[in-house]
Order: sequence, then structure tokens, then C-alpha cells
Amino acid sequence: METVKQTLKIGMIGAGRIGKLHAENLVSLDQVELKAISDIYVDKVIDWAKKIGIKITTKDYMDILNDPEIDAVYICSPTNTHAQMIKEAAEAGKHIFCEKPISFSAEETFEALKIVEQYGVKLQVGFNRRFDHNFKKVHDTVKNDVIGDPHIVKITSRDPEPPPAEYIKASGGLFMDMAIHDFDIARYVTGSEVEEVYVQGASLVDPVFKHYGDVDTAIITLKFENGAIGVIDNSRKAVYGYDQRVEVFGSKGSVSIQNDHPNTAEISTIQGVYRDKPQYFFLERYKDAYVVETKEFIYSLLQDSPLVCTGNDGYQAELIAKAAKESLELGKPIKIEQLKSEIMNS
Repeated sequence: METVKQTLKIGMIGAGRIGKLHAENLVSLDQVELKAISDIYVDKVIDWAKKIGIKITTKDYMDILNDPEIDAVYICSPTNTHAQMIKEAAEAGKHIFCEKPISFSAEETFEALKIVEQYGVKLQVGFNRRFDHNFKKVHDTVKNDVIGDPHIVKITSRDPEPPPAEYIKASGGLFMDMAIHDFDIARYVTGSEVEEVYVQGASLVDPVFKHYGDVDTAIITLKFENGAIGVIDNSRKAVYGYDQRVEVFGSKGSVSIQNDHPNTAEISTIQGVYRDKPQYFFLERYKDAYVVETKEFIYSLLQDSPLVCTGNDGYQAELIAKAAKESLELGKPIKIEQLKSEIMNS
């Protein structure tokens, strides 16, 4: 396929922790110019922006959307701003990378995706785990029929420590904030849509979660359209580090991945056998995945090739999160198709 453009000019909306990470990855690429960045607290990031070579800093993100030179935008602002910004960016003809989730409302996401389709721009959602070497190996193994038809999917996803109360209050809850990555990975590694969700959850780590109507511990059971059954276990506190494991068991075998460690050394003495704890948190564990994620997005724009993680992938994960929340509240399994019908008819 012929190259559409040789270079891209990018605008960044939001310069918090994740925005800065993406910005620093972007400026390392030869075919990209990160021209502008906006943040409502722009005064706090001006020096950092100048240091990495960003020419324009502004408080108003519309300055980026109105710039005819900018080809694409990264939306790394708070989740409650994403859907509106996606619509405005699409209307401005900008391609879009948006951090997960697209919104806290599957209905809002559905409307935003209609605008994206209407204006014919690309939208990639920031499910960085798809670009991790371990998860991609599981995906490729299943896709290449090495283990046959998937029968059982097991996903363990546990954070090393709970977030602060202010974050919990505005996070959208465990299913939308944390487990949404696992919902995406479940679809990604099986190649199948989820059709039913059932949840058991509890507040066992800290009463602050219950105070905000959330849970910190959950077992989520999934039924897939291809017949497979999945189980996800989540916790907000694994004292030994960031626990990220997956197994897919199939008709011809299984594939599993374990945690990444700072090194592979194993020390054996009379006292016992020891090795380092897993990588501590997502910025360490998925450092390389974030780089690959950005490279793949830029490649897709330059080559006009398909995205690895689309707006629809974001929408499907949000539907599962919505079903999980309803299942916990109602104490029964929730059908995804029913949620889709309600959204499309609303």
C-alpha cells in the first residue's frame, strides 16, 4: 500500500501523567512532529513542553483542533471530556488517539463513534496491553490455531495498591477503570465477542470503595459467542506487585503467560528458592507496550492501514463493563445483546 504522508503533525490534549508519557514517546519518532499541547493547567507544563521540543502550549484545546496543519490529536484529558472532544476532533477532520475508556457511558460512546464514522477519520483507543509482547503472543497463538478452539480463558489482573480516594470517586468504578483492560484482552485473545456477564464483588481492601459505591475485589464470569467460558479475577491490592497473568485452554492445548520481573534470576539456598517480585506497576510493566502502541497508530495513519485497536473495541469493552456493573447490582447474569438493543433504541 502506498504511503499517504511522509510526516505527521500531532496535537496533544491533556498533559497529566499519561499525556506526558505519550508525548515523550511521540517526540522520539522521526516521522512525527508534536506541534502543540493543551492543558487547563498549562502553566505547570510549559517548561517540560519546551524541554522536549513542543512549540505551542495552550489552555484551550480548540486551538489544536482549529489548526489546519495538525493531522491527528491525542486525547489524554479526564474521561468525562473524551466523547465531546472526539466529536469535535472528527468534525475538524483530525484522526484521533483516545485514552481508555472513551466515556463512562456506552450511550455517549455510541454517539461519538457515529460522528467518527460520519467524518471518516481513524480512532484508536488506548488499550495498551494489546501491544505488550506477552499478550500479543497469546493472541497470535490462538489466532494461528496452535491450541485449537478456545474453551477456557483465565485472566488475573491485580494492582499493587489501591488508588487515592479522590481518584476512586471519579474513576467510574473498578469495571470501567481497571477491569475494562481485561474485558478488551478477553475479546482480543479469543477473537470472539462476549455475550453474557456475571459478577461477584466485594470491598475487602479498603472501606473507601464501598463508600463510593464501588468494589475492590471481583470475580467476573464471561460467556463468549464462540462457546468459550472466561473468568477474570481482579483486586486493587496485591502486596507482592503488579499481577498480570493469562491462560487460554483449548481443544489442542493451552497457552499461558506469567508476570514480567525485573530480572530472571532465581536464587536457591538452604533457606529456600527466591526470585524478585513482579514489576511494580503499569508504567513499568507496559513501558514498551506504550511505545509500540504509538508506533502502530502513527504507522496506520501514514500507511492508511487498519488500526489494531478501534473505537468499536473501546465500545465493546464498555458494554462489558456496563453489564458487569448491572450484574453486580442485580445479582444475575446480563446479556450484552440486551444492552446493545437498549442503547440503539434510546
